[in-house]
Amino acid sequence: MDDAVSSRVPTDAEVANASSLIERITRAYSAKMVGQDRLRTSLLVAIIAGGHVLLESVPGLAKTTAASTLADTVRAKFKRIQCTPDLLPSDITGNQIYDAATSEFRTVLGPVHANFVLLDEINRSSAKTQSAMLEAMQEHQTTIGGEVHRLPKPFLVIATQNPIEQEGTYELPEAQMDRFLLKEIVDYPSPNEELAILDRIDSGVLDADNHVASEVTIADVLALQEVASRIYVDPAVRQYIVQLVYVTRQSADYIGEELARFVGTGASPRASIAFLQAARALALLNGRNYVTPDDVRNLRYVVLRHRVLMNFEADAEGVRSEQIIDAVFGAVPTP
Repeated sequence: MDDAVSSRVPTDAEVANASSLIERITRAYSAKMVGQDRLRTSLLVAIIAGGHVLLESVPGLAKTTAASTLADTVRAKFKRIQCTPDLLPSDITGNQIYDAATSEFRTVLGPVHANFVLLDEINRSSAKTQSAMLEAMQEHQTTIGGEVHRLPKPFLVIATQNPIEQEGTYELPEAQMDRFLLKEIVDYPSPNEELAILDRIDSGVLDADNHVASEVTIADVLALQEVASRIYVDPAVRQYIVQLVYVTRQSADYIGEELARFVGTGASPRASIAFLQAARALALLNGRNYVTPDDVRNLRYVVLRHRVLMNFEADAEGVRSEQIIDAVFGAVPTP
């Protein structure tokens, strides 16, 4: 590591301070949420990396509660948008309204102008409405009546979709899927966790007006993002990331024709960028100022499962993208 690079890498004191902030966020979040450790990690990685998360699960697994609790934990502005087929783009971004008192149009900003935005059942909204989120997610801005409105910092979209109920839904296009830094699959709680949920309901912990006790602020989140952006990533790890993503595009040459025939499309360069950003955030979560190959490996499913697209043959034979991802990681030597 040369002097110019080493001067930017977070110091031990900065990492320790970041770890203290993360511990406070985790403690406040866990005071309301039960279990779902993978979900908590994905949400923390996303907020530290400045990315968006797609959550997939059946209804009733506390996705909305998790999103609102995390926003409450860092005192962020939270908005929930229930996606339906008749939802219009202006219902999300905002609109211009004629004010008869002043004889002028005034801009009313939509619910997307918040720090944390939950798009509940995003695949129930039309393609036109889904596309309205592209500018917000990628450029962190909206355009209303030709006027650009910047979104607040930090800005995090948490979208949910139900994998088992497809009637009246619109499948997310590849361009929209690629905008999500991570895709997490939310599982059922264990019996012990479900008992704890019932206890917390009786105690009033899960009441909507029961806010979590936290001293973490939006400024602290922005500080975490700044520290994470300086986490050191060795050239060997960068090459590892690029090679992994490349293999998803040339899978037949590395994992064999038998598995490669199920792959429709490999990952785009956004996958490499996502690995870089998310691995830095995960390293900071683990109290380090450098990324290891294990950080990349631990993120393999959440980064690639929505970017390695399977074909109809895979659907017919029940082959999942996670099987391809494991084969790709097995084919690329770990540095």
